[in-house]
Amino acid sequence: MSTPARDALDRHATPWLFATALATTAPHALHQPTWLSALSGAVLLWAAWLWWKDRRLPGRWLIVLMVAGGCAGILLEFRSLFGRDAGVAMLVMFMSMKLLEVRSRRDGMVAITLGYFLLLTHYLYSQSIPTGLWLLATMWLVTATLVRLQGGPASPPRDSLRHAGVLCLQAIPFMLVLYLLFPRISGPLWGLPLDAHSGKTGLSETMSPGSIAELVQSADIAFRVRFDGPLPPKQKLYWRGPVMEQFDGITWQPYKGRYRTPQLAPVSPPVSYETTLEAHGQRWLLALDAPTGLPAETSLNGTLTAASREAINERRRFRLSASLDYRFNTSEEAAVLRRNLALPAERNPRTRQLAREWQAGNPPEAIIAKALTLFASEFTYTLRPPLLGRDGVDDFLFNGKRGFCEHYAAAFVVLMRGAGIPARIVGGYQGGEFNPLDGYLVVRQSDAHAWAEVWLEGRGWVRVDPTAAVSPSRIETGIADALDLGEPLPALIQWRADWVRTLRYRWEAINNAWNQNILGYDPLRQRELLARLGLPDADWRSLATALGLACSLIVAGLMAWALYRRPERDPVVRLWQQALRHLARRKVDCAPWETPLDVARRVREQCPELAVTFQPVVDAYLVARYGKSDQALKTLRDAVAQLR
Repeated sequence: MSTPARDALDRHATPWLFATALATTAPHALHQPTWLSALSGAVLLWAAWLWWKDRRLPGRWLIVLMVAGGCAGILLEFRSLFGRDAGVAMLVMFMSMKLLEVRSRRDGMVAITLGYFLLLTHYLYSQSIPTGLWLLATMWLVTATLVRLQGGPASPPRDSLRHAGVLCLQAIPFMLVLYLLFPRISGPLWGLPLDAHSGKTGLSETMSPGSIAELVQSADIAFRVRFDGPLPPKQKLYWRGPVMEQFDGITWQPYKGRYRTPQLAPVSPPVSYETTLEAHGQRWLLALDAPTGLPAETSLNGTLTAASREAINERRRFRLSASLDYRFNTSEEAAVLRRNLALPAERNPRTRQLAREWQAGNPPEAIIAKALTLFASEFTYTLRPPLLGRDGVDDFLFNGKRGFCEHYAAAFVVLMRGAGIPARIVGGYQGGEFNPLDGYLVVRQSDAHAWAEVWLEGRGWVRVDPTAAVSPSRIETGIADALDLGEPLPALIQWRADWVRTLRYRWEAINNAWNQNILGYDPLRQRELLARLGLPDADWRSLATALGLACSLIVAGLMAWALYRRPERDPVVRLWQQALRHLARRKVDCAPWETPLDVARRVREQCPELAVTFQPVVDAYLVARYGKSDQALKTLRDAVAQLR
């Protein structure tokens, strides 16, 4: 069935649709399966080749088979057709395949609408500044494609882009009003079940040889901290995560049972701070050791780990306080002490033998000193330790003598338990990098760390960091100074030139301002803004009223501006359009871009009885439009009147 001329797609508008499809789908290649990106690219190239050669588009049955095959591939890849990744994959596939059946302007409108929706899906993966800038540019392109689709071949690309830019600029006031006044909700707006927060990286609740060393190779930011007062010394910045007490010979993990309420006695005045925690999929707040003040929605468990009621699946801000010098559980339950003395039978016999030798006639403090002296004298701090066998601690202590923080913490705790001293491992982060441009301390995944706690009679649980014995610079100045340049640290951490550091500080300060002030505009900050505007107790009704009033004022302002700037219409063009409307009522199908002679020919073909009356209109219009006769306008008006 042929496409009516009024709905026919201008051939020169098709490249705009290709550009829209490419701009809206290409960034998804960063997180979509390779086969899907290759399939979408091949389909787009095929559609472009068909357009270039002016070949016939494939039949609908072939497209149906392609869609079915693509859906089957997505189902096999994601085990579902629903959820974030599978849903976005289907949209990408649909966008590329839609261009194989674009025959009319209606088809083009479907592709443009799909392009607008695809823009939203990019925020499911990234809400960074580069993503926002790319989406603004792409929205401009999609809008220009929409303008071009409605314009016709006489519309040059420059005019379409300019018109689209004006439309986007006119939308900015609405965007600001909706951003500020639309009721904010807690939680991610676009979070979907099952896989909405997949791919979050960070500290695990278990530890085995190499787990933290692998995490340290990432320069991603774990959290940012702004202190109310001076920045504490770096060697006191221990950010506490999971406490691991159970050991099976290879892996350490937390005890899942109940703890009694922790007994914490601060020795130094508390330090107040605000932390902005990136999503990591766990409940830990990674609070500064030891927490003394927590938000209402959080709690402190028996191992002094601060935790939220729900997993941290979005960027969150918390106000906390901590005492950097403290006493923790100076009396402890017998069951807890037994649990922290347990070692797997028939594992690491040489380490246990060494611990028994140290235990004979030595107090706990002397045993701890012996272990730290051993580490300081014979061991190397590195991200490239040798492989360990079944008795990993024995291999580390007596053979390899090279390892990272998890190796030293694990070996130290096994030595302490073998010597009769209750001990456990604490996972978290240590240190951080202060950004002088925005006043925030930046803690990265590369600052991940593990240390130990031992229980001493009369003193309670005491922190001991074996890594500080083998590499003091790790604690005092940071991991970049503790490792050689050949170690597999991120380039962002290894580059220490002043100009590189300054550029990084500037970029991270900009990103932090974006996160804090734009992405971090949550219900609390909205209430603070409304209170400053005179609406301290605003509910959804007040917000809806304010939103409607603001949008009405913007619409009124834009209408007044449009009326003021409205150009005076050419009377010749107005009469010609009146004649075209008369043809439309007579069921003569004319495209807006057709020339007057083409319109006359179409009238003779579709409505011969009207041709005699319409031909004078065409003749008078051509003379009035392109000639210089003063009488032509009156002649055209009389000819149009004869059509009625």
